[in-house]
Amino acid sequence: MSETTAPVTRVASPAGPKGTTRGRGARISLRALQIVIALFYAFASALPKLIAHPSAVESFDTLGWGSAGMYTIGALELAGAIGLLIPALASVAAVSLSALMVGAFITQITAFDGEHAATPLILIVPLALIAWVRREDVTGLTKFVRREA
Repeated sequence: MSETTAPVTRVASPAGPKGTTRGRGARISLRALQIVIALFYAFASALPKLIAHPSAVESFDTLGWGSAGMYTIGALELAGAIGLLIPALASVAAVSLSALMVGAFITQITAFDGEHAATPLILIVPLALIAWVRREDVTGLTKFVRREA
């Protein structure tokens, strides 16, 4: 080695066990956001539909979808909420719930004169963040599915 070349020393990466460059605080904040959004979908959105709360029944009767539509949407929201809590499914669940929110936005605009149309749009923002940040976790899910097939 010459005098002008310094030896290369490797510094331990602050990336953590998964090799990401996000800090610990960012990971904790993202996880907290996932939990809050999951709780919202499970209790404030899916539960009234699944227990046939009168307000949910009235809304779905107005749409003409009846109880079958109400239970289906409630079940999809509950599945999405559970998926947000499972790291390998969080990205897929966030994308799925975002698609559901696009449908909710269109429904609010067309059937309810835009009364609560901003709510689905607001919910898409944190869902998009979760989907983007957790996108790498889908590779583990893909490997698992391919191994099982």
